[in-house]
Amino acid sequence: MVKSKLEQLPIAELRVLLRSWYQQAGRDLPWRQTFDPYAIWVSEIMLQQTQVKTVIPYYYRWLAKFPSIASLAAAPQQEVLKVWQGLGYYARARNLHRTAQWIVSQSDGQFPQQLEQLLTLPGIGRTTAGGILSAAFNQPTPILDGNVKRILVRLMAILVPPKQAIPQLWQVSVTLLDPEYPREFNQALMDLGATICTPKQPNCDRCPWITCCQANHLHLQTTLPMTEPRVPLPHKQIGVAVIWNDQGQILIDKRPEEGLLGGLWEFPGGKVEAQESIPECIQREIQEELGISIDVGNHLITVNHAYTHFKVTLTVHHCRYLQGEPQAIECDEIRWITLDELDQYPFPKANQDIIAALRSSPPALNLD
Repeated sequence: MVKSKLEQLPIAELRVLLRSWYQQAGRDLPWRQTFDPYAIWVSEIMLQQTQVKTVIPYYYRWLAKFPSIASLAAAPQQEVLKVWQGLGYYARARNLHRTAQWIVSQSDGQFPQQLEQLLTLPGIGRTTAGGILSAAFNQPTPILDGNVKRILVRLMAILVPPKQAIPQLWQVSVTLLDPEYPREFNQALMDLGATICTPKQPNCDRCPWITCCQANHLHLQTTLPMTEPRVPLPHKQIGVAVIWNDQGQILIDKRPEEGLLGGLWEFPGGKVEAQESIPECIQREIQEELGISIDVGNHLITVNHAYTHFKVTLTVHHCRYLQGEPQAIECDEIRWITLDELDQYPFPKANQDIIAALRSSPPALNLD
């Protein structure tokens, strides 16, 4: 079905129309002012699941701190995570760091230019590799991010959710790609999806492909792409402890390197069990995770946060350290630090709200 529709498309005309539109209406983005594969790679990783307007200030800060692959490779992971702090999906930062170290040690500092090699590196899938190779080296490598999927589903009037048509969508992307101007073509596709062929109320009257768009002809442009039924996200209740010792220090722990928020620091705590109060949860979790006894004191803040696959509610209490030697039982490391030293450590976004609450009121050493 898709193959027969592809054969009916005026491919050469679509390429010319898109390139002409892009030259007039394309976005002026900082990573488009360079052919440096390092800078382009950083932008591609940052743009995974994150909007352009959010990425831009992080992109500038990152390149100011780590202007080259070598400087990134040489940096401590904690410094890398600190610069990334607030951008979310921290595995991306760890993957950038790990890949930079591989490039320095195994590729003589030279960024790989072969698709097969790029696909073996952490955090680089087919779309990211295609974006890097086309933008940095003008190689004819296709892409298929969320924006591009939406465009192609509408162009071809594909009547199933995109997840069910990935092979066909890659076939369309490969066929449409302009082999003479792949850098411009891929960037134009992303801009078309971001500014014209938007998820809701697409601006079809301004679209360079309107005459060939099957969804527009069938009046399905606001119906497609079809969506999968959504399953409600699990919601976890978490008890969190801000543990103070008699010297006015706070106990923080570092999450294991692998897994969600790996390598970041946090205030310790854990999931509330059935029929368990928040204070009971906090006391139990701290004993199990750190091997110490505490008194649970005043409520500090409640933080609601959504991750990709679940939601959490963090109920945070001031706590007083009583006895026991803190142990890193379920974490990589623990430290006693002062309130002023918190800024030196990378914390998840939800913990930033806790830090802000701590700063807005004096440390409450009287926890009664």
